[in-house]
Amino acid sequence: MLLVPSEVDDDRDRIEAGDRVVLIVEDDAAFARTELEIARERGFKGIVALRGDSGLALAHEFKPDAIVLDMSLPVLDGWTVLDRLKRHPSTRHIPVHIVSGVEEAQPALMAGAAAVVKKPASIEVLQAVFVGIESFIDRAVRRLLVVDDDELQRAAIIELVGGDGDVEIEAVGSSEEALAALDAGPPFDCMVLDLKLPKMTGFDLLEQVKTSESWHGLPVIVYTGKELTRREETKLKRYAETIVVKDARSPERLLDETSLFLHRVESKLPESKRKMLEQLHNTDALFLGKKILVVDDDVRNVFALASALEANGMEVLFAENGREGIDVLRANESVDLVLMDVMMPEMDGYETTQAIRLLPEFEKLPIIALTAKAMQGDRERSIAAGASDYITKPVDTDQLLSLMRVWLYR
Repeated sequence: MLLVPSEVDDDRDRIEAGDRVVLIVEDDAAFARTELEIARERGFKGIVALRGDSGLALAHEFKPDAIVLDMSLPVLDGWTVLDRLKRHPSTRHIPVHIVSGVEEAQPALMAGAAAVVKKPASIEVLQAVFVGIESFIDRAVRRLLVVDDDELQRAAIIELVGGDGDVEIEAVGSSEEALAALDAGPPFDCMVLDLKLPKMTGFDLLEQVKTSESWHGLPVIVYTGKELTRREETKLKRYAETIVVKDARSPERLLDETSLFLHRVESKLPESKRKMLEQLHNTDALFLGKKILVVDDDVRNVFALASALEANGMEVLFAENGREGIDVLRANESVDLVLMDVMMPEMDGYETTQAIRLLPEFEKLPIIALTAKAMQGDRERSIAAGASDYITKPVDTDQLLSLMRVWLYR
């Protein structure tokens, strides 16, 4: 067992079997104590960590019922903590409530957070956070709404996700039926949405749900066979937690994503479903032989990325600037994915990505932008320029591999 020293006078030495436990990961000790007091008022035992690394260790040590997480943490930042929690089978199901000064909620929700509250937060807002945690824990059965006009597809999703007693599924064939189901209550924990729907399209339904005061926090998994244009994909990324394209490997990914957003305990799933998830998370077979182009003018970054990628069985090509990157791509049309630094002299990453997207053979090539952590606008500019996704520098290798796994499955 990991022994992480107590940083605030919390309840870790007083936890008994049957206690409800919340882990608070917050670098401001005074703010952490306030959250701890509110947790105790709601009947929780509280554990506090003032650093990201100790918070992650405590999550594995105590397996709390819920986690309240700040994103600005020393040693490991909150983004890294959230990513590692959601990639590990023993902590993936734990609901993580973000209380932080984040600019946007959507990236955290896409990463698997249950809810996001922006600082500064009043006592009333923090009390509402813990009421939400309590309500979530009290519901043993999660509710999933499936919206697909194909009856066979609806039946296949119900068979794939349901049948284990911990998930109740309502499946409908139109946007209008979906809105009626959302109105009727009780609330859903997640929605799986096809885009090809009669009358009101899936795009319109998604926008209505995400701009509604009542439903904006509902995680939505877009599950579609529709060929998406760059504009459509950019629009979807504003609202949807994740996009799964229907193909040979999509059932595994859909099971994985619904398990994430429904906070299902992986060890309690039937063996057949556990095996599906284990195969999906096995990176060795997926990465072996994949050809990756790194476009970056900083030789230190290139070396670090190449070492990590080659250690996972990938072949790495290099380009020192945007023009050279396009030349390398044209000479190697079998490239599977591009890692694109956005800050380069002359032709920067945005211009290079736009130029690549104008070449028909590379219209759907996954491009992950490497953006500066401090520059919030870099992320939006990257997606607008045609990037498939983004990751901040300095790059966390585990987080990068996790992101690459998603795009190499497509």
